[in-house]
Amino acid sequence: MSEKANSGSDSAAASNSNSSNSFTPYTVTSSGTNSQGNHYDTRTQPAGSAYHYSNSNGSYYYANGDQSTYYNDGQGGASYTAPDGNVYKK
Repeated sequence: MSEKANSGSDSAAASNSNSSNSFTPYTVTSSGTNSQGNHYDTRTQPAGSAYHYSNSNGSYYYANGDQSTYYNDGQGGASYTAPDGNVYKK
């Protein structure tokens, strides 16, 4: 069963809540939790297929439909890889 997400629900995946951007609105196409307690889901975004996972240690990762990625280590460190391959770290 698919569910439509609130356009502002994933601020890490979307830099704003403007529904015309490449991340929102999105539709979750599947989701689950693995044996380690880590959550994952696959999504359809306006820019294409995407996925997200969040780990029990607080880290999380987004691979977006525009080929960008975002990783947060759950301890204050983060990195964003833009569609052009440029990497930005916190």
